[in-house]
Amino acid sequence: MKKFIRGWFFRCFSISVLLLCLALSACAAGGSPNVTSMTHPASPSLTATTRSAQSQTFQRPITYVALGASDAVGVGSNVPGSQGYVPLIAAHLPKGSRLINLGVSGIRLHDALTEELPLAISTSPDLVTIWLVANDFVDGIAYNDYMQDLNTLLHQLHTRTHARIIMANLPDLTRLPAFANETTAQKAQMLQAIQHWNAGIAQAAASYGVTLVDLFRQGSRLTAHPEYISSDGFHPSAAGYVQLANLFWQAIDG
Repeated sequence: MKKFIRGWFFRCFSISVLLLCLALSACAAGGSPNVTSMTHPASPSLTATTRSAQSQTFQRPITYVALGASDAVGVGSNVPGSQGYVPLIAAHLPKGSRLINLGVSGIRLHDALTEELPLAISTSPDLVTIWLVANDFVDGIAYNDYMQDLNTLLHQLHTRTHARIIMANLPDLTRLPAFANETTAQKAQMLQAIQHWNAGIAQAAASYGVTLVDLFRQGSRLTAHPEYISSDGFHPSAAGYVQLANLFWQAIDG
């Protein structure tokens, strides 16, 4: 299975190089956090329903920290700095809130423990979102290694911050155009592995009181709609990021 998953990585290697170049223009140099003061609602403009959720979920300005990879950066959208799911989540927050986007394109969870986690803890966040799994899965990281790192991440955030923690799992990657050339048997293997990883992620989330965004069950609205996938066949499009942000916000608001 590990050899099989590594095969996906090599087939997508050229795409990854391109995406890394794109992400470098969206990330601050040296992994510096992208800090935004939410003095005005971020685009897109908020609907009446969104404004209602905004006023009821948080009663004061908060510090929101996003841990993630290229999706947190917004790769695949037209304007990553404003169309990714992270700034769209931040659009719901009260005026004066701080967004600290620590997303680094291409990063795996193990590296995020040293490159993102210490910064997240140091900001004393009120809200943390995490989506750090796709790169590990596609790159063939061993399940047990990933779960050990995930438990380290969640334990640190749980014990060293007061934040509400919201985390997403793996969507059904077999639906993505990037894997369209896989055989039926290969997709079946991939799907089984995704479900195994998601079961472990759900168990870890429950252990630390983390709210889970179940992209596998709810994410069909993303992976089943071509218009929600960018031209690279892997990342969300601008419209896809809107849907993704909505799923995160439903979990936050719930």
